[in-house]
Amino acid sequence: MAITDRRSGRDRRNIERFKVNIEVEWEGLVGSKNGTISDISPHGCFILCSGEVEDTETVKIYFPLTDGRRIEFWGEVVNHVYEIGFAIRFIDLSDAQKDFLEKFVDTLRED
Repeated sequence: MAITDRRSGRDRRNIERFKVNIEVEWEGLVGSKNGTISDISPHGCFILCSGEVEDTETVKIYFPLTDGRRIEFWGEVVNHVYEIGFAIRFIDLSDAQKDFLEKFVDTLRED
């Protein structure tokens, strides 16, 4: 019997995730907050932070680039742990955003 993750309703081990340490800003119902992406995939990420969110809440993530610019991503909160952080599933991605995430994850895969 396969064990499924109660948070996503499917076996999360099927989604390859990569450990990172990326400082980000995010916005939700509580306003603008800082956090740290601790793992990422082309489908979502986990943000360590003390900000409060609710499951299914939509948040905006500002992902920093090396040249000082940022890329905005929208995500839906799929799991949250009070005072630890939350997981999001990226939503409404443009083709350029999908391409960026795929290339970014490919660089992590090579390390």
